[in-house]
Amino acid sequence: MNSTDLIVVVVLVALFLLYKYLETIKELIFSNDDAISAVNSSSRDIAHVLTENNKNYLVLFGSQTGTAEDYAKKFAKELTAKFDLNVLCGDLELYDYGSLNELPENVIVSIFMSTYGEGDFPDGAVKFENFISTASESSLENLRFTVFGLGNSTYEFYNGAARKVQKYLQAAGASLLGSIGEGDDATGSTDEDYLTWKELIMGELKNVLSLDEQEQKFKPSFQLEILDTIDSNTSLGEPTKNYLPSALLKGEINGPFSISEPYLGHISNSRELFKSDDRNCIHSEFDISNTNLTYSTGDHLGIWPSNANEKVEQFLVAFNLNPETIFNMRQLDPTIKVPFPLPTTIGAAVRYYMEITGPVSRQFFGHLIQFAPNNDIKEKLTILSNDKNKFQTEITSKFFNIADAILYLSGGIKWETVPWGFLIETIPHLLPRYYSISSSSSLDKDSIHVTSVVENSIEPKSNTNVVGVTTNLLRNIQLAENKMLGSESNPLPVHYDLNGPRDLFRDYKLPIHVRKSTFRLPTNPSAPVIMIGPGTGVAPFRGFVRDRVNLLESDRSIKLGKHLLFYGCRNEDDYLYREEWIQYATILGESFEMNVAFSRVPGTPKIYVQDKLREQSKLIWQLIQDGAFLYVCGDAGRMAKDVHKTLLDIVMKEKGVSEDDAIEVIKMLKTSNRYQEDIW
Repeated sequence: MNSTDLIVVVVLVALFLLYKYLETIKELIFSNDDAISAVNSSSRDIAHVLTENNKNYLVLFGSQTGTAEDYAKKFAKELTAKFDLNVLCGDLELYDYGSLNELPENVIVSIFMSTYGEGDFPDGAVKFENFISTASESSLENLRFTVFGLGNSTYEFYNGAARKVQKYLQAAGASLLGSIGEGDDATGSTDEDYLTWKELIMGELKNVLSLDEQEQKFKPSFQLEILDTIDSNTSLGEPTKNYLPSALLKGEINGPFSISEPYLGHISNSRELFKSDDRNCIHSEFDISNTNLTYSTGDHLGIWPSNANEKVEQFLVAFNLNPETIFNMRQLDPTIKVPFPLPTTIGAAVRYYMEITGPVSRQFFGHLIQFAPNNDIKEKLTILSNDKNKFQTEITSKFFNIADAILYLSGGIKWETVPWGFLIETIPHLLPRYYSISSSSSLDKDSIHVTSVVENSIEPKSNTNVVGVTTNLLRNIQLAENKMLGSESNPLPVHYDLNGPRDLFRDYKLPIHVRKSTFRLPTNPSAPVIMIGPGTGVAPFRGFVRDRVNLLESDRSIKLGKHLLFYGCRNEDDYLYREEWIQYATILGESFEMNVAFSRVPGTPKIYVQDKLREQSKLIWQLIQDGAFLYVCGDAGRMAKDVHKTLLDIVMKEKGVSEDDAIEVIKMLKTSNRYQEDIW
């Protein structure tokens, strides 16, 4: 081959490669993927990033499920609108903090921190925790900061992560402005807790930084561009850009699968568990064979939902939006990420990316005032946004979503004056919903099971239909998969597009990912186990028991410790997995004992799991002395507290000690990881 032939071959190969990987090259050049940090810097040094982007205020968040991120972004937007500050709002995991004491003069840091598990920091904030917890005295003496925590008061370590932030920073010499704010999800007061804290902090900042307050007007962070055509790079609701046609042509998505890149799991089997005429509970099995997605018994499954047809239509009508409109968004602030895959359509954004059915916040009403259709509605918004009691009576207590609320205020008049960009930037992102996995990773290696009670009720004050986003989607799938959709005795309250964007979810697929948990059986199978889980709180214990069944069937010589399960339900109609428990008991023999409490059987007293615990008081205390592990799963608001109190009573009675001493015993069990909770 002469030199000319060689050149021709090289050129042909180059042209072939250019053609084959054209879309990849275009993506590298023009990518606007929200999974990529939008910070206009190649540095992770926090002071350098701040200076390079000409910012004079820093808002940081540590978020496990996205809630802290939402509040941080709300706060950052209001600082910009109220005081014209240049705010950098970012995830704690994006930066290094060696220069935290060298921020530009007068830069204050506001930290929004969720508490995860037993007072732990979210996964993405662990490096930040390591930095501040080991910082030496006076090493952060130039830092001024504020903190807002998000937690649940039913947990022992309520807002533990936020409190640690305050403790560690102050120990390193940093100065706290105002007082720490604490949102309480247990009482549903997080919004009001935030507003109370925010009003005080805003006043503090105004004085400390000598800020001039200005009329608050919406300042877009993105420039909207209306497009004419849809192509293979246009998102129609795909969970990430890797599921777009242009990306799928390059091959299958092989993971690793996570909250950043979900797996499209096929629901291979689903069935109704209740025998009731007016309540539903769906058992769903996701096939994970031929994939590298793995889980451990006790983990959680994140399911990525979509909004129901009826809710999407209501929202589009309320704001007079055309679902067919195709749009893109360009960042006006390089430090702010795009909220979902772009370009896309209004219809896809409302259905797959926006939390349109959640409760309305008083703060949202405050921001909406500037776009009120007329003066009468503007006055109503002003009153409600400034009076939490009126807001509770008129909006919150009626379980209104955004569309419900604004149409109620306007008497059905469409809100044509609200910019689409405002809705995108103000309404939270539609987040995955998490469920305790009810299968065993040893027995059910190729599938993940979840057990979900369907939320569906009519609010009498407003005649509003309150429905769960994901649970009703799973029920739609269960009926469709079993050829019952449209023939059910109880009409469905809402319906879904089960095929998904470009038929991506056809054959009953949904985006899923596994969230790791510390809810684990003891490694020693001879250790006693006490499981307490009423309702769907029994889900992880089904996985635990299946684990033990698999273990014993693989080796009959294994000696299992006593496994007590305390389960509560209303009556026989909602007795979950009744037939299965009988099979498990046959295999496990005397090592397994089930105690069932029925709370709504006509003509009999209400019995709850805590009543059954008291009946077994002596055995429970004996097992605790023998090294038992206790597990509680279910409702945090009441059940977990009642169970905790009952266990205290049992320790006091059987050990013959005071309440203070019993409290110390329970604390010891929790500290040694022998008392674990998976509550919500």
